[in-house]
Amino acid sequence: MAAGHLRREGGTIGLLYASLGAIVGSGWLFGPLHAAQQAGPLSLGSWAVGATAILLLALVYAELGPMIPRSGSVVHISHLGNGPLLGRIWSWILFFSYVSIAPVEVTAVLTYANNYLPGFLAGEAGVLSDRGFVVAILLLGVFVFLNFLVIRWVLLLNSAATWWKLIIPAATICVLLSFSWHPENLQLHHSQGGLEGMFTAVASAGIIFSFFGFRQAIDLAGESRNPGRSIPIAVIGSVLIGTMLYEGLQFAFLMAVNPADLAHGGWSHLAFTGLTGPFAALAAAVGAAWWGVILYVDALVSPAGTAFIYTTSSARITMAVGEMGSAPRGLARINDSGVPWIALLTVYAVGALFFFPFPSWQKLVGYISSVTVLSYSLGPIVLLQLRRAMPDAVRPFRLRGAEILAPAAFVVANWIIFWAGLDTLSFTFSALIILMVVFLVYHYVLAKERRAQSLGWRYAWWVLPYFAGLWICSYLGPQNLGGRGLLPFFWDMAVLAAFSLVILLVALRTTVADQVMRDYVESLNAVPEAAP
Repeated sequence: MAAGHLRREGGTIGLLYASLGAIVGSGWLFGPLHAAQQAGPLSLGSWAVGATAILLLALVYAELGPMIPRSGSVVHISHLGNGPLLGRIWSWILFFSYVSIAPVEVTAVLTYANNYLPGFLAGEAGVLSDRGFVVAILLLGVFVFLNFLVIRWVLLLNSAATWWKLIIPAATICVLLSFSWHPENLQLHHSQGGLEGMFTAVASAGIIFSFFGFRQAIDLAGESRNPGRSIPIAVIGSVLIGTMLYEGLQFAFLMAVNPADLAHGGWSHLAFTGLTGPFAALAAAVGAAWWGVILYVDALVSPAGTAFIYTTSSARITMAVGEMGSAPRGLARINDSGVPWIALLTVYAVGALFFFPFPSWQKLVGYISSVTVLSYSLGPIVLLQLRRAMPDAVRPFRLRGAEILAPAAFVVANWIIFWAGLDTLSFTFSALIILMVVFLVYHYVLAKERRAQSLGWRYAWWVLPYFAGLWICSYLGPQNLGGRGLLPFFWDMAVLAAFSLVILLVALRTTVADQVMRDYVESLNAVPEAAP
């Protein structure tokens, strides 16, 4: 049992800034360049597509979050409608998708810092050197240490950092547009990716990765004073504010590039030799080198702030995984300050593994994006399950048109996974298969006392054709995404949309009994998880 309780000290602004602070991280430092390289001027559309996709999912979770106002509630949501086996699978997906993001942000800090403090990176691949590895471990340790503060101080520190993180990107837009204005850059002949590039950039250029932070408010629901009011405002508000900021940054980036740099190879060959930070390099190129200095400072603050708040939410997710029995229950222990301390130390230990020589920031972001969007895809299914099982339940935020928007959100989530490419999807599913085999061996061979416990196969079997169908669609898809080229890009999207709707119907027909869902929701809301 926990020694203490979480504290309900989070207000609306604190939760809004938690989500917004997670959205504005390393994505703004690298995303516009990678998006421009893949889609050229159509990268503006990439951000719009990514924002629309995330907003659909955010609307779904804005309804679900207040119904289960517990920290790490997305883990509890995954156990609602499709039995314990599916809940465990999604718990693992959620754990790895969350615990990997803070290390990626720390890596982004050192990638920028390497420009003026060389030695953090080794070779052209951009992986951490021995010195960089040690510094990364120490920096992640600082964020873990700060998270031992009570939640009120954690949110206060994050809010202060978020103010800076909003002001600097907004000022960067003004500086670049004031010093350089090249509307001819918006001509499509410079772009080589076309519409396909516009869509694939959503997953692989860091666009969807940048918006993942919206769910921070939901992850901290058990520490909110008024979750019914605060969660919808924080979730939806953070996505809308983040969209305006990122669209402005992409537009300023496109307009500021010297047309001469596009003369040979267009946007796909755009690079800033000798500098890792595209915005700082661009500021120097347009005659605002003084602003580049500010950007190098912000390159420490923005991703560091995101790593800090993701450490907070990752600990809550890990705590919830322990509560549900998908991992040792000791992870759910809370100290007298309301901190899930064992979960926090676990986040540190597992997060450190991501500092080993993995691929570059962009490649790692692609993997994480695929895993995280996969974790989001269950939300629309659960929303429709709860609408049927608990039609009259109190919903502080009720999504209008859920019968249309929830299926649309599920389709879009699967599109994003497809846009990430076959290699990313193969990596994701291979990791899940390994985890699944390990768990089944443990359950049926080692844990003899658990053999009699039902895993709920009849509620979760649809996941197997779901994962297989996603992989097959990607395998048959265009060659530029790693497929065989048997299905053109947009035809593949159409097939995947139809397949997604079939899977959605199957998932809704294999749900646990309505009364089981009602009892589960009532039990979650009856447990006094957080102290007032």
